[in-house]
This record gives sequence, C-alpha cells and structure tokens, in this order.
Amino acid sequence: MKGKILLFICGIFSSILFAQHTLIKGSVKESQSFKPLEGVLVRIEGTAVKRVTNSFGEFIFESDIPLGEQVLSISMAGYTPRRYPIIVNQGQTVNITDMTLDREASGTDDLFIITLTDDELNTDTGGADNISGLLASSLDVFQRTAAFEFSSSFFRARGMDSRNGSVLINGIEMNKLYNGRPQWSNWGGINDVLRNQELALGLAPSNYNFGGMLGTTNINVRASQARAGGRLTYSSSNRSYTNRIMVTYASGVLKNSWAYTVSLGRRWGNEGFQEATTYRSNSFFTSVEKRFNDKHSLNITAIYTPNQRGKSSPNTQEVYDLKHIRYNEYWGWQNGKKRNSRIKEVNEPIIMLNHYWEVNKKTSIHTNIAYQFGKLANSRLDYNGTDLINGIPQGGGSNPSPAYYQKLPSYFEKYFPDNLELVYQALKAFQADGQIDWTAMYKANTDNAQNGGNAIYALYEDRVDDRQLSVNTIITKSINQHVLFNGAVHFRSLTSENFARVTDLLGASTYLDIDAFASDINDAQNDLLNPNRLVGVGDTFKYHYNIFAKELKTYAQIQCTYNTMDFYVSGTVSSTRYQREGIYQNGGFPDNSLGKGQQLSFTGFGAKAGITYRLTGKHVFNLNAGVIKRAPSIQNTYSNSRENHNIVPDISEENIMSADAAYVFRSPSVKAKVTGYITKSTNANEIAFFFADGVGGDHAVFVQEILQGIDKKYFGGEFGIEVQVTPSIKLKGVAAMGQFIYDNNPNLYLTTEPDEDAVAAGFVEGIKDFGETRLKDYRLANGPQRAYSAGFEYRDPEFWWFGATANVFSDTYLDVSPLARSSNFNTDFDGNVFSDYDETLAKALLKQERFDDYMVVNLVGGKSWKIGQYYVSFFASINNVLNKTYRTGGFEQGRTANFKALRDDKALETPVFGPKYWYGRGTTYFMNLNLRF
Repeated sequence: MKGKILLFICGIFSSILFAQHTLIKGSVKESQSFKPLEGVLVRIEGTAVKRVTNSFGEFIFESDIPLGEQVLSISMAGYTPRRYPIIVNQGQTVNITDMTLDREASGTDDLFIITLTDDELNTDTGGADNISGLLASSLDVFQRTAAFEFSSSFFRARGMDSRNGSVLINGIEMNKLYNGRPQWSNWGGINDVLRNQELALGLAPSNYNFGGMLGTTNINVRASQARAGGRLTYSSSNRSYTNRIMVTYASGVLKNSWAYTVSLGRRWGNEGFQEATTYRSNSFFTSVEKRFNDKHSLNITAIYTPNQRGKSSPNTQEVYDLKHIRYNEYWGWQNGKKRNSRIKEVNEPIIMLNHYWEVNKKTSIHTNIAYQFGKLANSRLDYNGTDLINGIPQGGGSNPSPAYYQKLPSYFEKYFPDNLELVYQALKAFQADGQIDWTAMYKANTDNAQNGGNAIYALYEDRVDDRQLSVNTIITKSINQHVLFNGAVHFRSLTSENFARVTDLLGASTYLDIDAFASDINDAQNDLLNPNRLVGVGDTFKYHYNIFAKELKTYAQIQCTYNTMDFYVSGTVSSTRYQREGIYQNGGFPDNSLGKGQQLSFTGFGAKAGITYRLTGKHVFNLNAGVIKRAPSIQNTYSNSRENHNIVPDISEENIMSADAAYVFRSPSVKAKVTGYITKSTNANEIAFFFADGVGGDHAVFVQEILQGIDKKYFGGEFGIEVQVTPSIKLKGVAAMGQFIYDNNPNLYLTTEPDEDAVAAGFVEGIKDFGETRLKDYRLANGPQRAYSAGFEYRDPEFWWFGATANVFSDTYLDVSPLARSSNFNTDFDGNVFSDYDETLAKALLKQERFDDYMVVNLVGGKSWKIGQYYVSFFASINNVLNKTYRTGGFEQGRTANFKALRDDKALETPVFGPKYWYGRGTTYFMNLNLRF
C-alpha cells in the first residue's frame, strides 16, 4: 500500500517536472507541393526546447520535454508561422506528422533582402562597413532598422567597421586578408540564394568560427537546403543601378538524391544618383549536391559575379555650392557620352567543395575547400608623362581634375585679390562645364606623339590579382542533452600580385615609365632593371610586387543549454605570416625593394564567454565578454608596399576587449530589447597616402602617414521595441546612442622617397618621426554616432501593406588630420615654434567639425497575389521623401598642415583647402516585381 502511495505521489510530481522517456516527433511539409521542408524551427512554446527539421522534414524531441498541454510552434523564413496544440503524457510518444507551412503571400521575406541594391556596399568611403547590419536584417527590430533605415547614412553598428564581423559562405570565411573586410560584390546579384543565413550577433557563439566583435554570419548555399521552386525578379531604382533582373531555380532533393540550384542575374545602369556612376554587373551561381547516404553528402558551388561601376568624388563645400550634391568630378564628355575616369572592376570567381559527414546523431564533421582567383582593378588618370631630352625627363601635363584647387574661384580670390575678373571667369567656367576635358588630353598626346614624343596623359588601373586557397574542418558534437561542443581548424593561403597596368594612352602609343617628381634620373626609375622603359597599352608599369600571406586558426567552444540558463565558453588561437616580394627594383629604394623581404609573423588569440538567464518566458537577460589579440591587416602592415619592403615601426598585434549586456522582453503584443556595450581596442595601426603641404615649415611632399599604437573606445546603448497594436498595425521604435573616440595620443610617422625635398623637410632616410599626435578624445569619423527611428507598419488581410519611418541622425563628425595635431602644426622650418603662434586661436582652428543633425523619412509598401500555384509580389520603397540634404562624412585635407597655412586658409570667405565631404542621396526609389513558382 505504501508503495502505491509513493508511486501516486511521484506521478503527481512528474506532471510538473520534465519527463525523461517521453518523445515528441513529427514532420513538416510545404502545403502546396507537400514536399518535406528542411530547416524549419520547431519550438515548444514557453520553454527553451527547440529542434530544426532534417532533410526529410523530420524532427524529434528526446529530452527536457514538459508534460501536459503544450503548443508546438513551427516557423521558417518565407513561410507563415503556425502553432499546433498537443498533449504530452509521461512515457508516451506524441507523433504529429505532416504538419504544413504556407508560403507567405505578403512578400515580407523579400523586404530586407531584395532591397540590398549595393547602394552602400561598394563605395571606397567606408560605406561598406554598415553592411554587417544589412545581412542581419531578418532579426529583431533594431537589426532590421539598422539595415534598412540607417544604411544610407553610413551608420555603423556600434561604431565598428566590417573587419570586426565574420562573413562565411558554407563555413568558408570571406573576409579579405588584405584589409579584413568582406568584398560584397564577390557575391552581388544572387540575393535569392543568400536567404539561408545563420547569424550570431556580437559576441554570441557561432557554430562555425570564433567570430569578431560584431559576430558571424554564415550563408548556407547547400543545394539540398534551398527552397524548392523558381523565382523571377525585375527591379528598378535610381540609386546605384537602374535595372536588375534575376532568375533562380532550386530543384530540392530529387528521388535520386541529387539537388541543384541555379541563379542568373544582371544589373545595369548608365548613371545612378551621382553623375556618370555607370554600373555593369552579371551574376552566375550554381550549387550541386549529391547525398550518398544518410551520413555523407558532397556539395560543389561556383559563384561568378563580375561587375564594373563608376566612382563618385568627395568635394569641397565650394564645389557643391557651385554645382549640386550629385556632382562628380571624375567624368567628362567624349563623343557625346559621359566617360568616367575612375572605374572599379571586380572579377573574382569562387569555387567551393563541401563534404558533410553526419557521423552519428550526435556528431557531424564538415570539411570545406574553396579557391578564389581573379582581379580587382581601380582606374585613374596619370598626367605626368614625360620625354627624355638629353637624358633628363621633361614634360608633364596639368592636373586634369576639373575641381583642382587652381581652377576654382577661391584660388584666384586668394592669390589674385585685385583681379576679380579672374575670379568671375573661373566661376563661370566651372559652372558651365566643370568636367574632365577628354578632348584636350587626346589633343595634347597626339600633338606630342607627332613630334616624336610620348603620352603626357594616360589612363591606367591599379590591379590586385589574388589567388587564395581556403581549407577548414568544422566539428559539432552533442556531448549530452545539455552540452554542445564546436571546434574548427581554418587555413588560408594567399598570393596577391599587385601592379599598375596601362589601359589607354589617349591617342599616343608609348609612355615613359619613370617617376617625374624625382629629382634624380636614377631615383626616378620605377624599375632599375629596365631603365627608361617605354610601355604601351596592356603593359605593367609604375610598380609590381607580390604579397604572400598564410593564416592558420583553431577554435573550440562549449555551449551549455538548460531550462532557465544557457552559457558558453569559446577560445581561438591563430598564426599569421606576411612577406613581400618585389618584382621591380625601385630607384628611390634600390636596396630595399627587389626580391623577398622580411617574413613577418604574428600570433593571435581570443577568448569569450557569455550567459543567458530566462527569468520567465517574458524576461530574458544576457551578458557577454571577450578579448581578442589579432594580427594587423596587410593594408596596415607595409608603409609603402608599392615601392619598398618597409613596415610600420614597432608593429605588433592589435588588442580588443569588449563586453555587452542585454535585457529582452517578449509578450504576445510587445517585443523589446535594450543593450549596453563597451569595446576598447589598443595598439592598432593605420596608413594613409596624401600630398602634404606645410611639412617642416613650408615644404610640400607626397607622404605615407603612419599612425602607430592607436587606442579607440566605443561605448553606448541600443534599444528596439515593436508593439502589435492590432492584428494589422504595428508600431516600432529604435535608438542607437554611442560615443566613439580616440582613447590615446598615438605615434605619428611620415615616410616618403629620400630625395632633396624630403631632406629639406627634415626627413632622415625617408622617414620623419613626429612623436605623439594629440588625438585623444577626438570623435571617430565613422558615421552618425546616434540614430533614432520611429515608424509604423500596416498589413491588410488582403495582402497589401504599407509602412513609414522617420529617422533622426546626430553626432556625425569630420575625420581630423593627425598631422595637423602633431608637433608639425606649431613648428617652423627652423624647428622653433612659430613666432606668431596663438594657442587660443589654434584650439579654435583644430576644433573638430560636427555635422548638422538631420531627419530622413522613408516609405515602403507592397501587394501580393496568389494565382493558382504562383505567387506574385510587388513592393516599392521611397527613401528621403522630403529630399533632405545632409552630409554623411568627410575629411580634412593635408594641404594645411601647420598653423600659418590653416589660419590663413580659414580666414578666407571660401577656403581654398577646405574639408572634402560626402553627401547623402536626395529622394530615391526602389521597385521590385517578383514571381515565385
């Protein structure tokens, strides 16, 4: 009798506690085709228990199952979520097979992915750094807003660039070894096949690698996991390209266990929002997978997306005032067509082989190999072509830039104040034309060639031809029902060939390959092995070298999941090696340019941990912290790799520490999240190239500016809230409040060729040490440091929808000149402080410019139809409806590097060397028509 009572009591408690031998299993299928759906998230509501369906659409819960009445929630991107009530009894199996999901007919799955039109992805001004938010656009309201609403203002998540986030395709890292950033155009125009993404934001754990401070995005392009069916898309826009067409088809897993996906696309336009920003892009993608059995699958992927686009220029405010914010100095008329001198071309195919080994139900091993090759080219004009006359180079042309300072009214106003006629003529000439004169350059070249001379002007491209092999193995092992182990080994080997190549001699047939600015004929030789060489179209000239890089990284992670608490610990160790090999022997550095230079080695490590605590189903708390020591990028290692082997003085690894904490509230009608974060980086390096005026007094020198030992601090908060007011109306609000600053006074060095001008400016063997530059507490120029958004969304039961947002941006700052904040600023040619130096005035002159706050209103809407087995959707977005004019970034020029030069220039009504700015676009649109079948 006592035993029966005890058994009865245990039975009562078991109705509350989790069962140990109870099962829930089932399957999910597509409602129309009734094909199994892989990758569906199945959750038991009110718990942390969740599973993902396999390739057969099946799932099973074997542990941590609550008893009694429960609700199964099933969801997948592109489908309408569904809820299934079930009753779970101890020791019994709940078998709920053939649950179905309907494809969304509202087009919401297209909203944030299709509208990624490369608007801000491919700029050379830091715009690409906001894209980590774009790929995360399917997450919570803050991520969606940062992606869709803030991107046009070059907002950076937590103030950090994209080097701090990892982007992977099928587990292979896509971040470039050169600068640590992903090259987005390598997979542009294949949006349809990039939908299957696994995201780990911030320091959150990833199953693939250690990641960075902004997290990891793995894009899964396995053919077996692509949504079966086809899609045809046409888009129109006035942002970067004007037309886009894409067609994609995925077979799903066929009866013979094969699967394939094919996507083709083209984007084109003669002009985007900025003048003459041509766009030409073709896209090809294919993925084929063979499942040999339940344990082994092999997938091969090929991505080829060659693209060309015309660049746009930053300009001084004087230029914008005389023209408009669409003005672009890089183009001119030729034969009745706009020809842009600055074209960026990316042509880097990717081939990938992936082996998936499901060792058993608890262990999987994925091995991936990728090979990427091709070219990246940036064109520009050269105007220093010369002829050898009695062994001395003579000639050269005038700067063809229509916005060159000596062609603008401010120049004549400053240097010819008594001749206002010159000012007026310059103003009228610039307003009437103000573009590159291709005809004049052709005439100068042909005239000189007829006299036996060489090209004075030439169009050439800076080329980077990379060949990279990537190999990794990723293991995932479930140790028990609570503990998951992830581990990986990643290896990358890069050979990067760098050179300049003549593309057009503009009517001439030869170009003399020397440095026209050098003071000595030997110093002037770009290659002493081939002195005074004449080159033609297609030839390599100016510089030629290789960079070899190897990177080996290991990573291990433990994730523990319990009913109310999750935590993880992750670590990584890396080894990175760089070496330069000079193909040319540069005349300015004859003993330090040819052959292989010093091999550089760096050792990195990282450690992070985090905990998530679920107080209830509504209240969740999260805390993460991490440290990273990483190698400097190739870009910030060599001070002037085009000419010599020199590296940054005292170079070593960069250190980063970061922590964040978040509170999440979830209810049926309200979702909210608030996050606080702090990140500090130390011992970083940065290199810039520019023409400096006022070095060592009044000397003008082309320099490489090296900032060494930079500390930066990023701290702030993020807030996002969504309120479902009615089934059709949703309100949303977002706030990003940050402060991103220099946290020390880094060391400043300038390097240049060791010629007479450099010696006169105080350079010793081509380098000058300025000691500390006073940058501490200056704001980083990384877009708006504060951004706010408020909006609403209406969704009608008849599948049309409309939304509007108002976005406010503030605390955007101009990029300051380190040289102007060094000892050079107050020091005259004799090494003494300027006799008329005024400390109060100097502070005013060096005050960092803060741009005006501004508000941008955006509208978006669409309509969807289901016609038999077909889905048709249309949506359109209008950005900056009120046509607000605003600055997104800019920088101080290096032409006013000392107190006298800056004081005199700023005293003018229109400064000659004022800062150069980038402006945001005015009113733009994007329209998309889509057919799914």
